[in-house]
Amino acid sequence: MKNLTKDILKKINEVKQPMKIMHVCGSHEHAIMYNGIRSMLPEEVQIVAGPGCPVCVVPAREIDEAVALAEQGVTVTIFGDMLRVPGTEKSLADAKSEGADVRIVYGIGNAVELANEIDNDVTFMAAGFETTAPTTANELLNNPPENFSVLSSHRLIPPALDFLVHDKVELDGLIEPGHVCTIIGTKPFEYLSEDYGIPQAVAGFNPLDILYSIYLILKQKKEDKPKIQNEYKRAVRDEGNVKAQEAMGEVFRVTSKEWRGFPEIPNSIYDLKKEFDDHNARVKYDMDLPDTNGVPDGCICGPILRGMARPEDCTLFRGECNPLHPIGACMVSKEGTCNIAYRYSKMKD
Repeated sequence: MKNLTKDILKKINEVKQPMKIMHVCGSHEHAIMYNGIRSMLPEEVQIVAGPGCPVCVVPAREIDEAVALAEQGVTVTIFGDMLRVPGTEKSLADAKSEGADVRIVYGIGNAVELANEIDNDVTFMAAGFETTAPTTANELLNNPPENFSVLSSHRLIPPALDFLVHDKVELDGLIEPGHVCTIIGTKPFEYLSEDYGIPQAVAGFNPLDILYSIYLILKQKKEDKPKIQNEYKRAVRDEGNVKAQEAMGEVFRVTSKEWRGFPEIPNSIYDLKKEFDDHNARVKYDMDLPDTNGVPDGCICGPILRGMARPEDCTLFRGECNPLHPIGACMVSKEGTCNIAYRYSKMKD
């Protein structure tokens, strides 16, 4: 591996040029920081993290919805890293400490099993990108019990990238997320190269995957041949997982809604189709919460999620905001850019 790393870095130095390359995957950021990849690269090649943490991009309003359900007596089930994500006034951890029935599950299947075992209503907060959406679709297609519902917080990656391009965020290249691309393939990203001239590569998750993807992007730029290249062919097909896409198409409708750190992004949300209203928590419980900003004073999670800032730029980082006391959502999940930076970046002098 050491020799391969040297070989790839040699290739990178042969095609190096000033470039700002964004990735949109918490696992990529973890691999980059843990392995010191930024320090290996020529200084003119900048790697920035975008909105790749599915927990971080859930806005305060949707946390408020889950908290409201829990406070109404509904059993709310979540992935573990959703527990401490801040809402407007409290997190689900706060609601749990006050006596609400909030339970951590490994997936939606566990939540359905729980609904079959207890008399109470059970809601699963379905967070995640296209990677986890097929599991939600599959359970809803398999006739879950009447006391089960879904609070969908699924979000789509390509519309977020489209938003960033039109928001004039400086993007010279994109490392596309391997997990998402196993489901949707490479085709939804092609237009970013064809219409906007952005070089792209789908990357796996070990350091060599990421370094080689950086090389492919730099080479495309040097040759002025932007396209999307699939470095992660051992898992990703150009067409993606067609069966998963069909299941998602049966269950979800695409809508527009805000992300944490973003305004409303057009066509970026998976909500449930009308035929699944009986299992749609927003319909079942007639939820109507007020709009909220939900940004803690001093937190720059929004600019970090847009690739416009690093955690080290935040005055709260490592001080008031830390993994034991997260103020912003980017510090909560182990896929969050601030959480990763806290664990692996150097302290400022």
